[in-house]
Amino acid sequence: MMGFYFFIMALKMRAHVVTTSRTYKGKTYKSHLLRHSYREDGKVKKKTIANITCLGDEVVELIRQSLAGKQLYAADELFEVEQSLLHGQVKAVLATMSRLGFERMLASRKSRMRSLATAMVAAHVIEPDSKLAMPRWWSTTTLPQELDIEDADEDDLYEAMDWLSDRQPQIEQKLAQRHLSEGSFVLYDLTSSYFEGKTCPLAKLGHNRDGKKGKLQVNYGLVSDKQGRPISVSVYEGNTGDTKTLLDQVDKVREQFGIEKMVLVGDRGMISQKQIDGIKGHKGVDWLTALRTTAIRQLVDSGALQMGLFDERNIFELRHEDYPGERLVACRNPELAKLREAKRRSLLNATAAELDKVKKMVTNGKLAGKDKIGVRVGRVINKYKVAKHFDLTIRAKSFSYEIAEDRVEAEAALDGVYVVRTSVKKKMMSKEEAVLSYKRLSEVERAFRALKSIDMLVRPIRHRVPCRVRTHIFICMLAYYVRWHMMEAWRPLLFCDEDLEAKEHRDPVARARRSTSAHEKLAKRKLDDGTTVHSFRTLMASLGTIVRNECRRKQATEGEGTFRMETTPSTEQQRALDLLMQISA
Repeated sequence: MMGFYFFIMALKMRAHVVTTSRTYKGKTYKSHLLRHSYREDGKVKKKTIANITCLGDEVVELIRQSLAGKQLYAADELFEVEQSLLHGQVKAVLATMSRLGFERMLASRKSRMRSLATAMVAAHVIEPDSKLAMPRWWSTTTLPQELDIEDADEDDLYEAMDWLSDRQPQIEQKLAQRHLSEGSFVLYDLTSSYFEGKTCPLAKLGHNRDGKKGKLQVNYGLVSDKQGRPISVSVYEGNTGDTKTLLDQVDKVREQFGIEKMVLVGDRGMISQKQIDGIKGHKGVDWLTALRTTAIRQLVDSGALQMGLFDERNIFELRHEDYPGERLVACRNPELAKLREAKRRSLLNATAAELDKVKKMVTNGKLAGKDKIGVRVGRVINKYKVAKHFDLTIRAKSFSYEIAEDRVEAEAALDGVYVVRTSVKKKMMSKEEAVLSYKRLSEVERAFRALKSIDMLVRPIRHRVPCRVRTHIFICMLAYYVRWHMMEAWRPLLFCDEDLEAKEHRDPVARARRSTSAHEKLAKRKLDDGTTVHSFRTLMASLGTIVRNECRRKQATEGEGTFRMETTPSTEQQRALDLLMQISA
């Protein structure tokens, strides 16, 4: 009420607002004074009518503008917001796609099909969902506005999937031209995802990596470059073995991508002796993999691999007559050895505890008969996958067991030991580079984790037509390609290690460790400027608070247009958007 009284008085006296400030003991104090200017005896004098600091800065600013002759209205009396659409995430993803020349990679000419395909890939980065739900979700965002597909429905998406299926070979070829060259390292691995339904010809029972027993599945192999950027994906029936797909990929890289010389990197289950023999028929193709445990034990038993050599070093090179023309790089990681020993002992103790329960049941007469006891013991002994370390004695009315410590010790002797096997000559690649190159397969595994999790939602697969199953997985791969570049650009803002150079020159055998700066980010949860450290998902969610508002005048006449207003990004959001503008294809 007092503020209103001062305001009326000020209007009568034609007053104005003066803001003053003073500093006392390091603290600044600000005052807003209502003053009146007048003439007396030919001189201009000023008089303070009131101190209005207590009214607050916002009210003072309104008084200032009113005294200046401006007419003020409440915003909700003049304007209304017709619609608010999520925009920040869309802006980030489309900006990344623009920097990557993504649409031109799909097709050189702009078309509705190209826009729909771009939208599906972008949606899988932002909020992955089924093709049926996707148009309903993106109607809450600016994605259809930005790509001019506001009238699209699920039938349009299926048509775009068929269009994209025909273009997959050309798109993969463009990716290969960007990221592969003669002599490049080519990383390859295979995984599977389960189906909902049983009618797709690709859906078969196989080695299920999703832990979904009894579910039909499809297998797909991912080719990536040395840094883990996806280049191509190939889909196989769900019962196709890992090794059966490898030579297909060699042919694909050579014939479709035109890469004659390469180093193919695959895990010990992927590149077996049979595949190596097949690769030898391709001139210019080298390979890098690792030996299985049984092969390592044979080297130890033959004396070719002497464990005492690890006393003074953790890596050395050897040759063996069973591997002519090849290099074997033996490594031992003591930390890994301790972890495996602890895990094995834990599994042994857990199995022993379960067997003790069975033993007690037999002793108490609750379980009898050799067959019944054997079935019950079988369920227990296979639960933790350490059956080979137990000696069992099963009789009609008794049961006992012992842990075969000699076999446990024999296995423990190789804990932390692995041997990298390669055909690449020493002058082309040192033993340290060979080990680091093999460990880069973790980048492919990282891609699989992203594809399968909520990040890309490749599973469960709900399509029935084989070409659409392939295209669905291809779309998810393209989405990961975009996400990979966003992750790299956002390293300073995420819980990621920024010291990539140190990562390249670290001890290849030792366990990978975070840099000091990465540990600080993890501990403080804050960056140096005080802003929050994010994961990819939480940073995307933060950008989601940037919205585009469609506004109009409240008393608008028929046909009068609307205007748009977007949320002003915070300092943190603007930095995230600026970092994306540094991406290059």
